[in-house]
Amino acid sequence: MTDANPDYKAQPRDIVVIGASAGGLQPLQQILRDLPVDLLAAIFVVLHMGATSRLVDVLGRTAALPVLAARSGLRVEPGRIYVAVPGVHLLLHDQHILLRRGPRENLARPAIDPLFRSAACTFRSRVIGAVLSGALNDGTAGLLAIKRCGGMAVAQRPDDAAVPSMPLSALAYVNIDHVAPAAALGGLLGRLAQEPADDTPPVPLEIRLETAIAAQELPGMETNEQLGKISRFTCPECGGALWEIDDESLLRYRCHVGHAFTAEAVLHAQTNQAEEMLWSLMRSHQERAALARRMAQQERLRSRDALAKDLLQRARDYDEDAELVRRLLSDHTGVVEKRDSEQDVT
Repeated sequence: MTDANPDYKAQPRDIVVIGASAGGLQPLQQILRDLPVDLLAAIFVVLHMGATSRLVDVLGRTAALPVLAARSGLRVEPGRIYVAVPGVHLLLHDQHILLRRGPRENLARPAIDPLFRSAACTFRSRVIGAVLSGALNDGTAGLLAIKRCGGMAVAQRPDDAAVPSMPLSALAYVNIDHVAPAAALGGLLGRLAQEPADDTPPVPLEIRLETAIAAQELPGMETNEQLGKISRFTCPECGGALWEIDDESLLRYRCHVGHAFTAEAVLHAQTNQAEEMLWSLMRSHQERAALARRMAQQERLRSRDALAKDLLQRARDYDEDAELVRRLLSDHTGVVEKRDSEQDVT
């Protein structure tokens, strides 16, 4: 992807990108409602969503500016709010919106990091990135890209967020310029958008490469080898090898087809996979126990008592195996709930 005009010194910070996930709808509504009605900046929003979404309608009821569903090829205009749609990444390129069904990032599509990176790659220091409430840490790598390209980083105050993991991650890994509660973010973004942009540093090659991957322009292992080194881990999405990327101390991974994760997202996906395997194993043991009992009934009808007794013993063994797996699942759920509650209190 190419860059926009490299001379940004006389231009304002007129590109605002906002990312949110769990617990992010309410602060997002408040921020968009509090924006100045004469704001000369374009706003772009990614909220993690399912296969269908009414987000444009919901936000449009109270927002201070017109809210539009993002469409590929749509020219970026100030005073508009562009909202990501299900199933595709929202990207920015050469003063236009680009929608692409690129590989999922952090288990999501649309994801926050691709929007943030593409904005940084195209508009450089004109960009303000804001991370709101959400689980895990989508948006952190994108904020790092924005900062490396001369832009500004903003985060919702963690104790103001319903799910503080995303703001906490941003604060841990990014030199955040402003932290504020949702009630103050609309006015803050409005003021920052009136400030002149700083000098623009060159866009790092790795940011260009990852932006191109999201746009489905650069697949393949050769690209990953420019971004990092091969790891011993496999992709939770497709099972392929993962390349390890050290992004200013934020540990990230990307597979050869483009799926991208923070280390925390990989761990989360592996935890879910392990739980699914345990549920499947417990169901298998229970079904085998039920089938063995049914077979024992048939053998009794045929007066084959010894065989029926053997089948009943096998059924009891399967029950014991199922109970062992059930306990493992119970212990696993308790650990996960404890960890999540500790993160929410932080």
